[in-house]
Amino acid sequence: MKWIKTYERWIYIGALVVGAIIWVTQREETTIQPLPLEQNEQQVEQAEKQEEQTSVFVDVKGAVKRAGVYEVAPTSRIRDVIEIAGGLTEEADETKVNLAMKVRDEMVIYVPKKGEEISELADTHTTTDGSNGKVNINTATAEQLQTLQGIGPAKAAAIIAYREEHGPFQKAEDLLNVSGIGQKSLEKIKEQIVVR
Repeated sequence: MKWIKTYERWIYIGALVVGAIIWVTQREETTIQPLPLEQNEQQVEQAEKQEEQTSVFVDVKGAVKRAGVYEVAPTSRIRDVIEIAGGLTEEADETKVNLAMKVRDEMVIYVPKKGEEISELADTHTTTDGSNGKVNINTATAEQLQTLQGIGPAKAAAIIAYREEHGPFQKAEDLLNVSGIGQKSLEKIKEQIVVR
């Protein structure tokens, strides 16, 4: 009889231990992991900027049916703006335009004609926005980004993918958020780029 009571006591203790383990495990799983403060602030900042800007103005030029300045939503893509401008003309070379790029305020969208060299227009339109020959990382194409020291096809594609997902770069240091670009890469190109 004595051994039965001891056996029951051990079962009771075991049940308490198992119950305590389950309770602690469930409590750990439901603990909310807060986002790092810096990431939280960036998200709030981006949301505020989008709320503030209800529309942007873009200047459409070149081989479109109705060139001009258009007021569009800040979430619009170049493709949307070209549609508003009546679409492309038959002479347009759409392979030279990134139709998926998000628009930004005061942006110039230039659609070249077939056979027209985009480099001829680089100083005033796509690459530099009139910034002493520096490459504007918010508007440059993959080919133009590859003119920067140490930027090959993979890094150029990563820069474009990042800006399409997160919107325009606010400062040169934002490039550090792009996969494959570290402090050394940034130092090499910092004097060759501009953010507008």
